[in-house]
Amino acid sequence: MLLLTGVVAYLLGSVPFGLVIAHAFGLGDIRKVGSGNIGATNVLRTGNKVAALLTLLLDAGKGALAVLAARWMLGEEAAQIAGFGAFLGHCYPLYLGFRGGKGVATYLGTLLALAWPLGLLACATWLVAAAVTRISSLSALVAAALAPLWALALGWSGLAVALVGMGALIFLRHRPNIRRLLAGEEPRIGRKP
Repeated sequence: MLLLTGVVAYLLGSVPFGLVIAHAFGLGDIRKVGSGNIGATNVLRTGNKVAALLTLLLDAGKGALAVLAARWMLGEEAAQIAGFGAFLGHCYPLYLGFRGGKGVATYLGTLLALAWPLGLLACATWLVAAAVTRISSLSALVAAALAPLWALALGWSGLAVALVGMGALIFLRHRPNIRRLLAGEEPRIGRKP
């Protein structure tokens, strides 16, 4: 059942809401806009804030839904497996030839459902970093790096280990952003790269 839970969550996570929303709003193929990413930050680069917000909510929601449904049916271990499955599905979606998003919104939605105080701290970390730097990728990296520390501080040591793995994947998915950050060329929120 745990394996099945992971597979179903992965398939849910694979739904490319940025692509779906961009098509629904007549914005074209989001993979041909800005950075080419399917996430909310790139949808925002089209200038459509409503589409970007919907993408953010749906990408976060699929992580949260996977966690909450698995917890309700099978318990906490299944919830963590489902959260990771949805996150992995967003990053490497079956429906797009395993070329997906960077996973930040799905990661945050998963955290909010797994342990809402931790999720709120991670979201607050992203918001503070974004307010200071106006760089979405840097904010995501800071939030992913600090989330395991927040988990340890709140007494969720088991979850902290899982967050290190998910955070490592976020850093891996942000390699081009990290190169641009080091070169001082990373675009600010709402601007085209």
